[in-house]
Amino acid sequence: MESENQTGLAEFLLLGLSENPELQLLLFGMFLTIYLITVAGNLLIILAISSDSQLHTPMYFFLSNLSFTDICFSTTVVPKMLVNIQTQRRSISYTGCLTQICLVLVFACLENCLLAVMAYDRYVAICHPLRYTIIMNPHLCGLLILLSLFVSIMIALLHSLMALHLSFCTDLEICQFFCELPQLLKLACSDTLFNNILLYFMTSILGGGLFLGIIFSYMQIVSSLLKMPSTGGMYKAFSTCGSHLSVVSLFYGTGFGVYLSSATTLSSRKSPVASVMYTVVTPMLNSFIYSLRNKDMMGALRKLISRIPSFH
Repeated sequence: MESENQTGLAEFLLLGLSENPELQLLLFGMFLTIYLITVAGNLLIILAISSDSQLHTPMYFFLSNLSFTDICFSTTVVPKMLVNIQTQRRSISYTGCLTQICLVLVFACLENCLLAVMAYDRYVAICHPLRYTIIMNPHLCGLLILLSLFVSIMIALLHSLMALHLSFCTDLEICQFFCELPQLLKLACSDTLFNNILLYFMTSILGGGLFLGIIFSYMQIVSSLLKMPSTGGMYKAFSTCGSHLSVVSLFYGTGFGVYLSSATTLSSRKSPVASVMYTVVTPMLNSFIYSLRNKDMMGALRKLISRIPSFH
């Protein structure tokens, strides 16, 4: 096998979820439906929050940013997959592949950061309620969003620039429905040791570090809740955290599962199925979790829908 760099001409083949022709129509319909629900659901959350002055608080400010991130995350992956299924073409250009990798990393990292910021917000609200408005002021909220975005872009650019120096040979088949960095590294002819070290170091530091921060925040929250004299107050306080905990469990459970097992025992056919969970299903479920489990959000959504004129 020649070790010549063919990146100037190369097109990668995305093997997708299944090569069975009979399943393509079913997959297209399923993922188109999921994508439309994701965009519509998260867009409704953003509109509901922006239109209801009672929801102009740090918690819902972060939630609207999370919803926007979910829309972008899903849009980075699903439309290209739908086009490939519809046209029966599985190719993606070298430039398109690196661009998709960069965007997936940006929005995956941003989701990580936002979930940690939202955990910190709940920690301050429950453990330091009298100082909440002072600590979580608009300046700090905006700074946390900008910092999260900056860190996410820097990490994505670092990985993408490192991938630019890789050489690829004749095997250009990616066992995924989108360009995923661990799968791309497996195709390289050149040495990927530093790329892999950087990938798992960043995953451990960013993902693991933020996840530990979330766990610490909730340990402090639970400790404060147990000290509350009123069970009603305890239930109300914890109910505001339930949705966030559900999203954290779903995102980290599936995301870590894919990245930590990509270099070990996960088979090439199971990897795309696992990736569907954190790239496609999680952004859709987030809108349901935050709306159905939150009375304030449900009220804001009803107000928003009631303002839409009906045509008879």
